[in-house]
Amino acid sequence: MPPLDDRQPPPRFNAARYCLAENARLRGDKTALIMVGEGSTVSRLTYAEADRAVRGIAAGLLGLGLKAGDRVMIRMGNEADYVLVYFGALAAGLVALPSSPQLTVDEAAFLIENAGVAAMVTGEGFSDSSGAADCIQLNSETIAGMKAGEPLADYADTAADDPATLVYTSGTTSRPKGVLHAHRAIWGRRPMHAHWLGLTESDVMLHAGTMNWTYTLGVGITDPWACGATTVLYNGPRDRAIWPRLIAEQGATVFAAVPSVYRQILKYADLSEHDLSRLRHGVTAGEALSPDLLEAWTKATGKPLYEALGMSEISTYVSSGPTIPVRPGSPGRQQPGRRVAILPVEGPPEPLPTGESGLLAIHRTDPGLMLGYWQRPEEEAAVMHGAWFAGGDLASLDADGYVWFHGRNDDLMNAMGYRVSPVEVEGVLAGHPDVAEVGVTELAVRADLRVIAAFVVLRSGADPDEEALIAWCGERLAAYKAPRTIRFLDALPRTANGKVQRKRLAEAAG
Repeated sequence: MPPLDDRQPPPRFNAARYCLAENARLRGDKTALIMVGEGSTVSRLTYAEADRAVRGIAAGLLGLGLKAGDRVMIRMGNEADYVLVYFGALAAGLVALPSSPQLTVDEAAFLIENAGVAAMVTGEGFSDSSGAADCIQLNSETIAGMKAGEPLADYADTAADDPATLVYTSGTTSRPKGVLHAHRAIWGRRPMHAHWLGLTESDVMLHAGTMNWTYTLGVGITDPWACGATTVLYNGPRDRAIWPRLIAEQGATVFAAVPSVYRQILKYADLSEHDLSRLRHGVTAGEALSPDLLEAWTKATGKPLYEALGMSEISTYVSSGPTIPVRPGSPGRQQPGRRVAILPVEGPPEPLPTGESGLLAIHRTDPGLMLGYWQRPEEEAAVMHGAWFAGGDLASLDADGYVWFHGRNDDLMNAMGYRVSPVEVEGVLAGHPDVAEVGVTELAVRADLRVIAAFVVLRSGADPDEEALIAWCGERLAAYKAPRTIRFLDALPRTANGKVQRKRLAEAAG
């Protein structure tokens, strides 16, 4: 039998076991997770405790009659149990469905129905179970009992290609689509560890995100645990200047956030008050890192800042990092072990020459690539181009392999790292009695900041009331999806065939 390709995981592979079992055996007393709360209160979880709790939750979920592949939705705030339930589902051979606490009841109900959720775990403040009548409902007390109960003797004997995680993200339709990942996706993150994050077991990773976000679940928790490192998360009051203090107090060696957080640190925090000597570098993803912010951060701190480009379907696969020199304006180049190409927008999926713009693609043999879109075969077919996956980003490669981003081939928007469909936002606004027509797109408010904007044509006799329309959206959409500004137009720009030209909306508003 030929030796296994190190790029691919073993045929029998469980993601939770990969992150916890060996760590519990070799470094059981080491701190795996630190949660910093209000008033700098700190709670800690060792690897042995995490392993025990995860296997207890796994046994409890299976004891409810759940079967392999059943979906378990997590509707909790930024609390330790979120990650324990997530890994508990994986440990049991179930499919974890992490969801945002910002989702409205109706948005959550759509996920429950669309995914066929078998069980939903709710945390404090999420008692409303609308749409969840047909699934088992669990709360924090139930999970506490599971953690104290008899643990699963061993992690489920799953195949590397068995489904593990279902993440919902906005698509080109009015409803989010589920991205289904296999257990092997965690193995597929390994190129990130050395070439973007620079992670080893001696590191302390501080992440500025909340647990529901794939950026946090991946970079903030999964990656440190896969390397035997310690992760630090914050669930106290919102404070834009708190991160340098946490870096100093917790001895963070790596800090992860979106670019806007780095900008807020520079604006609101006094860096001279904090000892950042243990911090080796920062990492950033979710939004493009502007060259001016990169320069300002490195000048103020003397610490490198490494960017990465990714998406829900593959996580990050292009980056700068300890082994990939930073090139301002570019997110970096393909991580070693991955195969990236630029494909023509139309025609055969043959990689284009250096310098030509087209669809940024990654080879479908990459173990980090999704299994597919949940019950969306047409959308799945649209992103598979022969041997390549291309999610709609337009880019080019220079002679050194660096990626230069040129926008999206579709109309998807980026809101603080979350992909948002304009169709979904338009559908909500179209339901307002004063709205006759609406178009939604991104609007540049600064060179490095874009927000979701709605362009509205009012019904006859209606008065323009931006505040009322924003409030309408706030009641029906997660906060990150809601428009930040409303512009009123006499008519929407349209093609000869009557299609709204979203790219011309800002121009029409003057």
